[in-house]
Parts: sequence; structure tokens; C-alpha cells
Amino acid sequence: MSEGNSCCSTDGSCGGGATTEAAAPQTGTVFTVSGMTCAHCEASVTKEISALPGVTSVKADAATGTVSVQAGAALDDAQVRGAVEEAGYELVGQA
Repeated sequence: MSEGNSCCSTDGSCGGGATTEAAAPQTGTVFTVSGMTCAHCEASVTKEISALPGVTSVKADAATGTVSVQAGAALDDAQVRGAVEEAGYELVGQA
């Protein structure tokens, strides 16, 4: 290995470009959604909720009728309800 291609500094420590900043806190909420029956349903709900501001991840599960949402701050239930309705389903409440 040539000298100039190492990820380690000259003192032998590995920096790797990592920062010491903490990740932003996440808020997790599980919603119950009525009407999801298949993977297409899951994808539709996921797409609409993912478009909401602050949402970082969405996992819809048709078998349980739940949607797990991670966001950088608390979600507005009315916005989530609107997104679910836009996808063609009904938000029943929080699980």
C-alpha cells in the first residue's frame, strides 16, 4: 500500500471523516391505517407520508394495518391524516 492512500493520519489515528456532532433527535409514532391489503397499499401510504416535512422514514405494514413514522419533530396528525387520505386510505388513530 502506498503512503498517500491511507485513511489514517501520520500519528496513526484514524479520522475517517467522522464528526462528533450528535444525530438530531427523532420522534417515532405508530399510526393505524384502515384499508391497506398489499405491498402496493404500503407503497402508496409510504410515498404520501414520506413527502411530509420532517419525516425521515416510514414503514407501512398491511398485515398489521400499522404505519411507523420517524420524524425530526412531532408530527401534525392532521397532515398525516391528509397524506393517508391522499393515498386512498383512512387514518384510524395512533397505535
